[in-house]
Amino acid sequence: MATARLKTADRLLTVWIALAMAVGLVIGSTIPSIPTALGSLQQGTTNIPLAIGLIVMMFPPLAKVRYERLSVVFSDMRLLSIAMILNWVIAPLVMFALAVLFLQDSLSLMHGLIIVGLAPCIAMVIVWNTLAKGDPEYAAGLVALNSIFQIAFFPSYAVFFLTTLPHWVGIEGAAIDLSYTEVAQSVLTYMGVPFAAGMITRFVGIRARGREWFDRVVIPIISPITLIALLFTIMVMFTMKASMIVTVPLDVVRVSIPLLMYFVVLFGIGWWLSSQAHATRQQKVTLSFTAASNNFELAIAVAIAVFGIQSAEAFATVIGPLIEVPVMMGFVLLSNRKVNA
Repeated sequence: MATARLKTADRLLTVWIALAMAVGLVIGSTIPSIPTALGSLQQGTTNIPLAIGLIVMMFPPLAKVRYERLSVVFSDMRLLSIAMILNWVIAPLVMFALAVLFLQDSLSLMHGLIIVGLAPCIAMVIVWNTLAKGDPEYAAGLVALNSIFQIAFFPSYAVFFLTTLPHWVGIEGAAIDLSYTEVAQSVLTYMGVPFAAGMITRFVGIRARGREWFDRVVIPIISPITLIALLFTIMVMFTMKASMIVTVPLDVVRVSIPLLMYFVVLFGIGWWLSSQAHATRQQKVTLSFTAASNNFELAIAVAIAVFGIQSAEAFATVIGPLIEVPVMMGFVLLSNRKVNA
């Protein structure tokens, strides 16, 4: 069971991410041989250390997903419809609009931001939902459903939002040559592999010793792996991109502004739509946090695999968790204040 109190490591996630960025920048700027060495560890277009880190990073969240609770989300088709519209229609469209509005003059950053909006969160949203006293069973069911949907639909979404939709709205030069196969291979590698490993680990462990044992013993052991792998990935990325980043520090601010607006807008829309559907307070919390938070692990993995570790697209995706974590904590406090008022 998720704890009602956020662990220190998770509470300070924004701080750890900022430190990982800073360490990477210092190393990359002062010891040029290290970025060169990291860049040489390639297999085709894949950077081997980062590929390992990204796959390992995705494994714990997918082992935590309560796939056995998937049926819960089908108990109320009205709320399920709202959740799907929020996660798979409104969220990507809002992020696309904000990316175009703020970053049309920097197409690579725009593409990176669009990728962030294409997949709902499957990890930290469980923590936010618990802290804000949402519906735990409904949250578990939505996470399970969204995990499956991401493998099935993310490649199509990426191709549509990065190549087709920009052309439709008349953004000259924004569409890129991106194939479905290319994105699908990345998703299957960086999410499909840990998805299979996570499901097998969970079902074998529960079958052998029971869910209580799995949640009490296995989950605490594998949980820190995600944070370690995430920080490793970010540090390596910033080490390899140090020479570029130090020349464009304002790009962090430029990406942060639409991200902040996105989280606020999606949470507000989620709360309003669920209120219109007469959802319970717990269901409102769950739907709103699921809509507003994103699977930045998958976004980082796809951006690196498709555009390269040195790309501005990959850089933009890394800014996501830096902004998301403090914003979600703010929503937790706001939600709990409404309960206590």
